[in-house]
Order: sequence, then C-alpha cells, then structure tokens
Amino acid sequence: MDGGAQPSSPPEPPGTGGAEREGAASPPHGPGLGPGERDAGEGPPAADVKRSQPLFIHAGSRKPAPEEPRASSLPCIPNPFPELCSPSNSPILSSPPGGQGPPREGASHVVKVFSEDGACRSLEASAGTTARQLCEMLVRRAHALHDHSWALVELHQHLALERCLEDHESVVEVQGTWPLGADSRFVFRKNFAKYELFKSNGQSLFPEVMVSSCLEANKSMAHSELIQNFLNSGSCPEVQGFLHLREAGRKVWKRFYFSLRRSGLYYSTKGTSKDPRHLQYLADLTESNIYYVTQGKKHYGTPTEFGFCIKPYKVRSGTKGLKLLCSEDEQSRTCWMAAFRLFKYGMQLYRNYQQAQARLSQPPWIGPTPLRSVSDNALVAMDFSGCTGRVIENPSEVLTAALEEAQAWRKKTTHRYSLPAACQSSPLSAAIHRTQPWFHGRISREDTQRLIGRQGLVDGVFLVRESQRNPKGFVLSLCHLQKVKHYLILPSEEEGRLYFTMDDGQTRFADLIQLVEFHQINRGILPCKLRHYCTCVAL
Repeated sequence: MDGGAQPSSPPEPPGTGGAEREGAASPPHGPGLGPGERDAGEGPPAADVKRSQPLFIHAGSRKPAPEEPRASSLPCIPNPFPELCSPSNSPILSSPPGGQGPPREGASHVVKVFSEDGACRSLEASAGTTARQLCEMLVRRAHALHDHSWALVELHQHLALERCLEDHESVVEVQGTWPLGADSRFVFRKNFAKYELFKSNGQSLFPEVMVSSCLEANKSMAHSELIQNFLNSGSCPEVQGFLHLREAGRKVWKRFYFSLRRSGLYYSTKGTSKDPRHLQYLADLTESNIYYVTQGKKHYGTPTEFGFCIKPYKVRSGTKGLKLLCSEDEQSRTCWMAAFRLFKYGMQLYRNYQQAQARLSQPPWIGPTPLRSVSDNALVAMDFSGCTGRVIENPSEVLTAALEEAQAWRKKTTHRYSLPAACQSSPLSAAIHRTQPWFHGRISREDTQRLIGRQGLVDGVFLVRESQRNPKGFVLSLCHLQKVKHYLILPSEEEGRLYFTMDDGQTRFADLIQLVEFHQINRGILPCKLRHYCTCVAL
C-alpha cells in the first residue's frame, strides 16, 4: 500500500522506506537495529546511498595516510639548541596553560618588580621564593648596600592600597591572588619602619592610653616593661581606641571605639562600653591582609589622611568586602598597624627580625667590605685628645665636643676640600654632593614628604634637596616624631672660600658631605641625629 501512495517516486530498495520516513522522529539506527546492522533478507546496499542513512565504518579498515615529505631546497640542518624549542624541557615555555593557576612546587614563575622611578625588572622565582630572598637578588643586581631595610611592597593602584610583605611570605603565592588584568605590582624600596617596633622604645609605639586594659591587668609592671615582654614573646597587647569606620556599601564614615582582642577586632555600639552585648565583631585578622590607604580622601573620602584597610583573602577585586578604617593621627595608625602585625604573625615576626640581624653580621656577598651603613646606628661621639680614644657618654660633654669640633673642622679639612688659589672659582665643593645617594636634586616639598613617608616615618630618616624658594640654597628634610621637618642650608663665602651653614654661620662646613657626616655623629641644632638616608635604586 505504501508503494501505491506515491506512484511518481522511483521504487525504493527493500528496508529503506521506513528509515527514510522515520529518520526525523526516531534515532538514526531505529529501535531494534544496532549501528551498521541490516535485515537478513536484504540484498546488497544500493549504489546511491541517501545522506540520512547511517553507515558504519570499521576502525580497523581506516589507516592513516602516509605523511608526504616536505619539499625543500635547503639542506637539513640539525637544531643546535633543542632545549629552547621543547616546552617540556624549557623553564620559560613550561608554564601551565590557562592562566597562572596555583604555584607548583619546583616550577619557575616570572615575577615583575618595579622601582620607585617606574623601571621594571623581571625575575625567575620558584614557588617557595620568599620576599627576603627576592630582595637579596635585587640588591645584588642593583649593587646596593645590603641591609635589612630593603622591602618588597605589594601595591594595588586601582584600590590605592599598599603593604610591605613580611620576609617569610611567598612572592609567588601573593602574586597568584591578584585578579587577571589588574594593575597590581611589586615595588622594591626601603622601609626603615619594618622592624622599628623591636628596635625603638615600645612605650612610644604603644601609648598608655591605647593599652590601658593591659596595664590594669598587670599593675605591678611598668609600661615599658610590659610592652617589651609582649614584643619578646611575639604576642600582641590588647589595643583600644577611636577609629572612623566606613559603612558597607555607603560613603558614610562613623566614629566607633575599637578593641583588638585575641579573638579578633571589635567595635562598641555604645560609646566606650566593653560589655559583650555592645561589642560588634568586625573582622578576622588571621584570614586577612592589612594595607595602608595611600590616597584615602580621593578614593574613599576618608576624614583624615591616616587610613588603612582590612582586606580578606576571599576579596579578589573591587571594593566590596573591604573594611576601611581611619585614625586621627599617624601615631595612632602606627600603633594599630604594629598591633595587627603582631596579632597575625606573632613569634614569626620576631624570628624574621633575629634572622635579619644575623645576616648583617655575615660577610658581604661579593666584592670588598662595603662602606659603613648609617642604618646600623653604630656611630658614637669619640674623644681623641688623649693617648687613646674614648667614647663620650655624657650628653652635655657630647654637645660641647660637637660645637668645638664644628669650629675646628673647617680649618682641619681645608687642604682636603679646597683647591689651589688659582682654581678657587671651581665649583667642586658646590657640586660634589650630587654624587651622594642622599641627594635628590630639585624635588618639591610635597614629593619629599611623600618619599619619606613611603620609606618609613622613623626618627632620623632624611634627604637633602635643592631649595625651591632660594635658588642657591639647599634643604635638609628630616623625620622626627613621625613628622617631616625642613631645615634651610645657605651657602656663604669668607676670604674667598665657600662654606655651608644652617645656623647663620655659627657652624660652617666646607661642603654638604661634611655637613651630613657631622650630623650623623652629632645632633647639633637638629632634634635628632641623621640615621637613615632616603635612596632610590635603578633596577
């Protein structure tokens, strides 16, 4: 009956009509036949097979086509560097496909590090390379003076956040947490405040008003002794004080009373109350990183410039999830940041400091013994008037000796720093300071304060620059009590000889090098000695 329904169509081979009509609604092979099977009564397959009919191709009957040799007019030359063309053997081409991924043990990773002038250097690092090891590699390549103040800074420009990596942190792991395409980078620079909490007076770092609860619990101990016990044990004292907190999802800042306890960071919803009913849990510091906010007023509208941020590990990009805080002054922010570091790293932080001190006592890595490092703070006042030298310990005697030495120093070093009479017009004494690492040329007052702030607001951090108001003068910028002060240096002439002074000629120096070296040993008119000079290295 099916054949009579379509008289105009040619006769179909047996067994193909059903497959033709049911191909659109049923599976290609039909419900009862497997692929490539035919009915027993069927004849040989038709010559013109329809496209809708499935065919079975035996795997054994398919042979790969032989590879045709490539025609070339050049002779076959063996590759002299096969390791550069083999991804399995090449350390450069062996990176896993599909992005960075988790760091593999033993694999090589490329880490880009920037200097403060924007120059970049790429280094090859393994998964276990620490921040201290990478800093030592950069110090060797830059031929810089080796000390423990060099640091690797993690900078997120789009968020205006930065933090100094601890010596034991893995650089590759930190880099692996960055989102793809973000403008995050590592910056290599000095950070004199990294271990200042172990070297300075703990009483100034943790004011009594911010550790009052610890003092009440240990009434028999003095403030300085209590803080020193905490630092030696690698533990963190309970810190409390007022901070500004930015509300989540809003640009509104509110002032709360915060408390840092062993279980985390809390703030009180009712004044300065420490009642558990009024304490609100804010963040778990063990699962977060703490960052400085560099441009708080511009990006987040902070009430002051002393902002910082708690960034949980799970927050990869964007501002959602960030805990933005702001303190009243720099001393308060320094206290909170030091407490956060002790809270998170504990004894590991003190071990890093001890290892850094031990490295300084080791012989230099290359070349002759370097010049003395002012960062060692080993310069003392000496008296060589007798047969043997002695250390002057009396402060009043130190000041008297400093004034006497300042008056006689120029006469003693006249032959060293001056030229013959025929060459008195030579600008040697007026330009020799340009070769020194502490001289920064013609930079502005604002850039000076920003540079000193980035390298650590520690007593004695300084630089010398050209004065913008006085074209012939210079400025000594010095940090003291976490504030940057500026002292004008004026040139003058006497009997045809050039000298420099900061106190209207009472203390005179043949050049700026002599002025700096004098104040590294003697305080003079300054509030403190010159200890650490700001410097920028070229990578």
